[in-house]
Formats: sequence, C-alpha cells, structure tokens
Amino acid sequence: MEGRIFNLPNSLSFLRIFLIPWFLYYFHTGHLTIAIVIMIVAVLTDWFDGQVARWTNDVSEMGKIIDPLADKLCLASVALYFLWIGQLPLWFVVFAVCRDVLIFIGAGYVKFRHSVVTTSLWPGKWAVGFVSMMFIAMVWPHPVFRLYHVKEFFLYLSTVMLLYSFFLYCMRFYRIHKGLGYNA
Repeated sequence: MEGRIFNLPNSLSFLRIFLIPWFLYYFHTGHLTIAIVIMIVAVLTDWFDGQVARWTNDVSEMGKIIDPLADKLCLASVALYFLWIGQLPLWFVVFAVCRDVLIFIGAGYVKFRHSVVTTSLWPGKWAVGFVSMMFIAMVWPHPVFRLYHVKEFFLYLSTVMLLYSFFLYCMRFYRIHKGLGYNA
C-alpha cells in the first residue's frame, strides 16, 4: 500500500486542491451558495481522507504528504484571497502562511535527513478546523455571524491554536533531529 499514489484517501486530498480555484472563482463572482458548498465539501474531504485511510487500512507515505500539503495550499490561497479583498489582517495571513511553510520545510528536512515521514498533530488539525470555521463565517451571508463577531472569535482562536501547534511541530522536529525519538 505504501507505494500507491492514487487511492481513495489521496484522491480526496487531490480533490481538495482541485476545489481551491473553483471556490475562489465562485466566491469572487458573487455565487455565494456555490462557494459555500465547495468550501464545505473541501472541509469534509479533509476529515474523510484520514478516516477512509484508517478504515480501509490504506494509509500511505504519499497520503502523509499530500493531506497536509492540501491543507496548507487551501489555507494559504483562501487566506491570501481574503487579505486581497480586505477581509483578513496582514499579520494573520503572514503568520499562518509562514507557519505552514516552516512546518512543511521541517517535515521535508526530517524526511530526507532522518527518513521519517511525520503525520499531522491533533492541535494542528484543530487549528485548521478553526481556520475553516473562520472562513465559513466569512462567506456565510447570514447576519448573525457579523452581529456576534464569529469571524473575530475564530480569528483569535485560530491564531492561538496555530501558534500552539507550531510550537509542538518544532519540538517534534527537534526531537527527531536530536535522535530523541518520534512522538506522534
């Protein structure tokens, strides 16, 4: 199973990447219902790819790479778009994108230097979930989201979780580099 690139879990991750430009197009052109459906499908594929891999015992090295890459590409492209249209602050986008780039570089380093393919940490998954909730609150046209400042709530909650998970990823990479083991 390890050598397979195209299995159902990986296909779900590839689908998430494929949906990025479609979400941006439909959101930008004012087709909010289609954009929201695409975003929800992307969020669901993020959850289902890992579940399907475990249910079918089809966990692959490629899946351990493509799933977090899809998360990072989705987050970066949507965050940059919302920055461009003035809906997200620059500090958040710079922080989130730099964090993801550094985590991806760290994972690549330990893969090539120590032959260890790291998996996502649960705090990182929660952080991505909170960012997704913020994005959904930003595109959902219901006024209750603006009235109760849902976007701002998830913005700060996402920031805390992104920072916490970044610290944990750094500690994991340090432990692997120093030969202290791989704690998942």
